[in-house]
Amino acid sequence: MKDSSIFPRFPQVFAGLSALSIALVFSSWIAARSLLAVRRASDVFVVTGSAKKAITSDYLLWRLSVSSQQPTARDAYRDLIRQTERIRAYLKEKQVPDDAITTNAIETMAIPEVTANGQETGQILAYRLSQRFEIRGSDVARYTELSRQVTELIEEGINLVSEPPQYLYTQLDQLRVEMVAAATKDARARAEAIASSTGSRVGRVRDAKTGVFQITSRNSTDVSDSGIYDTSSIDKDITAVVSVTFGIE
Repeated sequence: MKDSSIFPRFPQVFAGLSALSIALVFSSWIAARSLLAVRRASDVFVVTGSAKKAITSDYLLWRLSVSSQQPTARDAYRDLIRQTERIRAYLKEKQVPDDAITTNAIETMAIPEVTANGQETGQILAYRLSQRFEIRGSDVARYTELSRQVTELIEEGINLVSEPPQYLYTQLDQLRVEMVAAATKDARARAEAIASSTGSRVGRVRDAKTGVFQITSRNSTDVSDSGIYDTSSIDKDITAVVSVTFGIE
């Protein structure tokens, strides 16, 4: 009986078919691996996490100024010195240390004489001199109370302007790091809650972006795309937001 198989007669055909089969299997394996890699790369989701913390200002900046307007620059200067000396004495009475007080340079402005129709006559009507004080310190409560009391100097003829204090927090750099970590932890907790509802698991972090910080007065709902740093209140809230991209397993 003759062997009807073509393989002994055409070994080269058999070898070619074998090579082709191997190539097809290998190509399929490569394609499957590539598809799996693409799928894994695309299997991500983005979750926003946030963290909020109450803080109390530990530093104060308070500005006040005095001014004098007199017919001559000399008279205005003398009157201004009288007022600034009284302010210094007042601050000393209130136990504000010298190193907490900064005095800016005296500003001088000539007031021109103006006619009824708004034209300047070329004559000087008066001179206005002013000087600003800045008080800085960590005794926030005491300086806040003093900023409310200082206007009593107006009764003594002191031409005083007292600005509202600015309240700052000096540990922000360290706190920002802690807040980002807390916001990232919150993002993972949210991601795990989402993943568990779909039968998936949260993988490693693929990307993370920190948003702007919102430092607002306590319990405020104010938000700004560029961030907020409220300086008008002693008690504040700081909020951090982080956008985290997680892989899905």
